[in-house]
Amino acid sequence: MKIAILDDYQDSVRHLDCYRLLEGHDVKVFTSGAKGVVQLALRLKDFDALVLIRERTVFSRQLLGKLPNLRLISQTGKVSGHIDVDAATANGIAIAEGIGDPTAPAELTWALIMAATRKIPQYAVNLRDGLWQTASINPELNTLGTVLKGRTLGIWGFGRIGKTVAGYGKAFGMDVMVWGSDASRDAARQLGCRAAASREEFFEQADVLSLHLRLNDATRGIVTEADLGRMKTTALLVNTSRAELLAEGALEAALHRGRPGFAAIDVFESEPLDPKSPLLRIPTVLATPHIGYVEKDSYELYFRAAFQNVLDFAAGAPKNILNPGALKA
Repeated sequence: MKIAILDDYQDSVRHLDCYRLLEGHDVKVFTSGAKGVVQLALRLKDFDALVLIRERTVFSRQLLGKLPNLRLISQTGKVSGHIDVDAATANGIAIAEGIGDPTAPAELTWALIMAATRKIPQYAVNLRDGLWQTASINPELNTLGTVLKGRTLGIWGFGRIGKTVAGYGKAFGMDVMVWGSDASRDAARQLGCRAAASREEFFEQADVLSLHLRLNDATRGIVTEADLGRMKTTALLVNTSRAELLAEGALEAALHRGRPGFAAIDVFESEPLDPKSPLLRIPTVLATPHIGYVEKDSYELYFRAAFQNVLDFAAGAPKNILNPGALKA
């Protein structure tokens, strides 16, 4: 098969152990992104199969209709709204879903929490400039970090990642408070966490508030400017899930008003993020370039499953197909 692997920004996939699975196939790895339907269509029109790195490229109905040779999209992890599944089915393009693991994104969430609350990036950068124990040259921001023990960790979304983060919080002596569906709050109580009595209480009481919701029509924009306005001036908002969980512009506006006082963000509405983004100009924001799942063990896991799905499809025994109707088409 003629296979394309998209958006490998760090040119790392070729160096994975599992890459050898594709020996014998014609494989092209793209290390730069492409913008716009026309550019993407020209780049991908000759390929039989595509391997996607999560949601880095969106496949709209218009784009899928311009890929006449495409028969398989092999997804690392699960499909999350970036592919028009109905259009793929209508065009006879099968979508194979992969597997995931909560470890890497949960660990990054905790790394961001620790780095933000102890002001580690600021101290480290200023130390290189000869400034000893200086978090900022701005006196208002040159404040002490804080420990996590005894503080309240709010978690919205109690799936595999949320539960893992809750475990870290308990290990650090935090009061873990959960908001979400009735099922999420019941699960939280069973695991010894506290369920918030109301949405208002959840935002008002959290010292650290971490989002771990799936993005869908029901959760898009679910966190409003009013929600953020209830947070403490000392609170930290953490988002390693999806930027679109927050109403458009809500976080930037809230940070300028000082509620919450701080944010640690790994996800953005447009990626790669424009270096001129206003969020990067706010000194109380710690931002990382969507690296929640970007580490070697996760890549080996995700790509091995995605490559195996390609091999099974090529052998005439497709597995893990999200839209089996495409096989009939």
